[in-house]
Amino acid sequence: MNSAVPTGLPIREYLLVALVSAAVTYLLTAVVRRFAIKVKAVAVPRKRDVHVVPIPRMGGLAMYLGVVGGMALAHQLPVLRRAFEYSYDPLAVLIGGGVIVLIGALDDRFELDAWTKLAGQVMCAGILVLFGVQWVSLWVPWGGDADALGNVLMFDRNQGGLLVVLLVVVMVNAMNFVDGLDGLASGLGLIAAAATCTFTLWLLHSSGGEVSTYPPALIAATLAGACLGFLPHNFQPAKIFMGDSGSMMIGLMLAAASTSASGRIVYTSFDATDVVALLSPLFVVAAVLFLPLLDLVLAVVRRTRRGESPFAADKMHLHHRLLEIGHSQRRAVLLIYLWAALLAFGAVAVAMFDTVAVFWGTCGGLLIAALITFVPRLRRQKEKSTA
Repeated sequence: MNSAVPTGLPIREYLLVALVSAAVTYLLTAVVRRFAIKVKAVAVPRKRDVHVVPIPRMGGLAMYLGVVGGMALAHQLPVLRRAFEYSYDPLAVLIGGGVIVLIGALDDRFELDAWTKLAGQVMCAGILVLFGVQWVSLWVPWGGDADALGNVLMFDRNQGGLLVVLLVVVMVNAMNFVDGLDGLASGLGLIAAAATCTFTLWLLHSSGGEVSTYPPALIAATLAGACLGFLPHNFQPAKIFMGDSGSMMIGLMLAAASTSASGRIVYTSFDATDVVALLSPLFVVAAVLFLPLLDLVLAVVRRTRRGESPFAADKMHLHHRLLEIGHSQRRAVLLIYLWAALLAFGAVAVAMFDTVAVFWGTCGGLLIAALITFVPRLRRQKEKSTA
């Protein structure tokens, strides 16, 4: 369904919404911090933790209110109001996000068990599905007739809904697992949401103003703003942690934005021989979610091989390994930012420009990031050999 599209892309409107979300989050985080201290939602240092002093959590409450503020503004802007008029996706995120923030806040205070949280995550994913957030189609590079490359898989409501539930549960736990250093989860959420918003704006341009691209851009823009507003309070040394209320909200919103952006693409707007453009939804989703998912998969494999529960805690996540190599907390966080930005925006750039130079430039950036990552280890080995 198309409608009259304003001249140019609504970049300024989305930027304004993101900045409002950031401002609301930044201002309310101090209030939430005092509330967390009052209700004793405080992270006391444990053996596996990096911080050494008690720090309040529940920062996800301020982030959610920032998202609400950004979406309230968007509803008043004539251009962005179409995100609400043609889709229930923003409303689904507000309701599902509110419920998952409440579950996370209870965990920040009372330490819920893993199975209770998993049940809550599935329930919140079900809320998204009930409001219509689900995969409808997906292009695959096989099948099809002689005149077209590949084939478009069409999902029914049950199949599309199950994909959403799986993606939400995986992403929520991936962001929860990666939240181990000051500013890490909020920075990764900012990078992933900004890349998703950029990709969705490209889809808006490529489709000639398809209204289905407005909701994912709005979801990503408000999430990026909330993460940006929370980051000054959370970067090392952190004054407050987002806790499960924040990390689970980021995971749910990223899953919803990715599904809303890539699950309903009108593939007829692409040339049947343009493999990069057709595969771009998969490229971008995989790149945006790569680092949290990698950390999650490695943790599950590592723990199950030891005969432990996949939810058992340890100090062998990616950020812990960077600390072992010899990086400081800030440098480890900035390195993970670099990796995430190269992967996410590299995939978006390849999808947008489809040039060999962009691809090799991204590969070169990843190589430089790898060298920077292992410099401390190489330096120690050189010192040992010299001694």
